[in-house]
Amino acid sequence: MSVRGLRKRYGDVEALAGLDLAVAPGTVHGLLGPNGAGKSTVVRILTTLTRATAGHATVAGHDVAARPDAVRQAIGLAGQHAAVDEKLTGRENLRIFGRLARLGRRGARHRADDLLERFELTEAADRLVATYSGGMRRRIDLIASLLRAPAVLFLDEPTTGLDPRSRLDIWAIVRELVAEGTTVLLTTQYLDEADQLASAVAVVDRGRVIAEGSPAELKARIGSHVDVEVGGETDLAGAVVVLERLTGGRPVVEDLRIVTGVPGRAPSVPRLVRELDAAGVAVRDVGVRRPSLDDVFLTLTGRTTGTGGADGADGGATGMRRRDRAKEGATA
Repeated sequence: MSVRGLRKRYGDVEALAGLDLAVAPGTVHGLLGPNGAGKSTVVRILTTLTRATAGHATVAGHDVAARPDAVRQAIGLAGQHAAVDEKLTGRENLRIFGRLARLGRRGARHRADDLLERFELTEAADRLVATYSGGMRRRIDLIASLLRAPAVLFLDEPTTGLDPRSRLDIWAIVRELVAEGTTVLLTTQYLDEADQLASAVAVVDRGRVIAEGSPAELKARIGSHVDVEVGGETDLAGAVVVLERLTGGRPVVEDLRIVTGVPGRAPSVPRLVRELDAAGVAVRDVGVRRPSLDDVFLTLTGRTTGTGGADGADGGATGMRRRDRAKEGATA
């Protein structure tokens, strides 16, 4: 999948401002950004639901603007909200979607039955969707996007509002599909979701990609932080010397606490404790906080999640969730 110079305007509002994106086959590519950044607009253009104002895009080898029918034959789409009919059973929903996908009556029946068995929904298949949990509805909706065995799957906020167990179920399905060669473009409001699933991530802000790379590469740009609390003021000077030597950073002293940014690889907690003890520094607490995608996002965009730009198509999203920042530490 390739996107070059993609632009989209809604009247005076510029939702996309020259966005570039390259997605490797057989991978999950995460698309992250605050509300209004342009994520859903990208998906709508690549799935032929709307046309770009300018730029060029190919999906599964087909030009999105010139060959929209070929693109539709090659893709699957699971949007932000489940599109299943609550008054029908799960099996009936899938068979109808199969008929709409031109699989024929027999083909739709066989494909629906195969997918229900594969994703362990056979027991619930003949119940009304109205009786399903939110997670089961999302699974049926995701299965519906797979009826034509798509080469490229678009997942737009696929786990919004789901409980942790249901999210894990969706993640397992995505991993299985990618292992079989499916290419996935994932937009998500959950930073841990991109960290778990995506081999590459593009951070979008104000209609442009402002950073791209693997989650590890993006986090490496931010660097870790070492946090040391000493026993008393007489220990500060010695602790600063040790931290400068071990981290290469510039320690910042706040009362009895010293915080140091680490440009490269952070020293381990046991090593920090040993070195500080050898220098005669009394230590109350030592911790190393490695960066998360939350840190990457906030550092790159310079604003909190949930503050939207001017993307009318994205404006209804519920906002990216920030996980509690994990701190890996040990008490000396």
